[in-house]
Amino acid sequence: MPMLSGIKVVELTNMITAPLCGMMLADLGAEVIKVENPKGGDLFRNWRGGTYSAQFGAYNRNKRSITLDIRSEAGAVILKKLIDDADILLQNFRPGVMGRLGFARDQMMRRNPKLIHCSISGFGEDGPYCDRPAYDSVAQALSGVSSLFLDPEAPQFTGPTVVNNATGMYACYGILGALFERERTGKARHLDINMLEAGIAFIPDPFANMCNSGITPGPTVRVQASQSFALKCGDGKLLAIHLSIQEKFWKGAVAAFSCPELLEDPRFAERAGRMENYIELKDAFQKASASQSRAYWLPRLDAEDVPFSPILTLNETMEDNQVRHLDTFYKTTHPSEGDLTLIRRPIHIDSSREDQPLEPPPTLGEHTEAILSELGYASEIGNLKAKGII
Repeated sequence: MPMLSGIKVVELTNMITAPLCGMMLADLGAEVIKVENPKGGDLFRNWRGGTYSAQFGAYNRNKRSITLDIRSEAGAVILKKLIDDADILLQNFRPGVMGRLGFARDQMMRRNPKLIHCSISGFGEDGPYCDRPAYDSVAQALSGVSSLFLDPEAPQFTGPTVVNNATGMYACYGILGALFERERTGKARHLDINMLEAGIAFIPDPFANMCNSGITPGPTVRVQASQSFALKCGDGKLLAIHLSIQEKFWKGAVAAFSCPELLEDPRFAERAGRMENYIELKDAFQKASASQSRAYWLPRLDAEDVPFSPILTLNETMEDNQVRHLDTFYKTTHPSEGDLTLIRRPIHIDSSREDQPLEPPPTLGEHTEAILSELGYASEIGNLKAKGII
């Protein structure tokens, strides 16, 4: 039986932060009911047109979808009935919106004393920025994360969302703690997670270095200390090595790249010097790596026990031997939307993931009639449709 079997989550969410949290709970077996606006649903649904985008699918597997106009009187009554029987209410409206809609936290928790209420926002429940809209790039910028990636002379955002995903993970971690406490004490909690603090919490070492060691932060500070190098091989393919603090990895890399003269160079004799002269050392490794193909270097690095990896594209990652061995990706089919490739949760329980549900993301309102019937509204479905409430 999945770990969270029997736990019911009502999810009032859009985009990434809270949907990711809900999906993580669903992957552990919770029943997650996603309540969506009948007029389009989760904003991520139509990211590239339609109502079933790949982006939506990435954060919404293993959920049920009900469409409900919660601003209508009848829709509000149905939502409250859903919440009355829920263990968790998960929402990422801006602060104050739930109260204005008639679902104030204290009221909902009085109606359902076992309800764990998790609110996700951009900047927190109050303060000078609390009413501002927030997305990943905004939170990255304000939390300091972006300063560790961007070149100030040619600033350009790149890569996937970072703070969005961290926020969803922190929310899930808080909910699991609250569930455990409720089991022991019966006390239900309100959890408030914001993207700004999640971004800050996600990078504790740069703040510690700056505040406690006087180290000026910047894009290369971590890679200098960790001795991480991205190299271009003779065939144009990319390679990563990460030497960390162990002397054997430094010596192994020198041996693998056949450049023993680096061991005699006083700039690189000690780790502190290799950190200080990081660019010069990278140039030396780059010169060596450019002399042969990546396929030539991989077994040599492996033989010297150097931490290394080819830098793979996403499609190459999916075909990697270790990824295939772990069975990280799975295929499923939605009855109306066709074949999908999705990602298994990264948690193995007793060396297995057999308990993980593998249901495809729901279409908009796919489970509306079933959920309403479970709530005792079977005879009213036609009328609710006619009024645009569902």
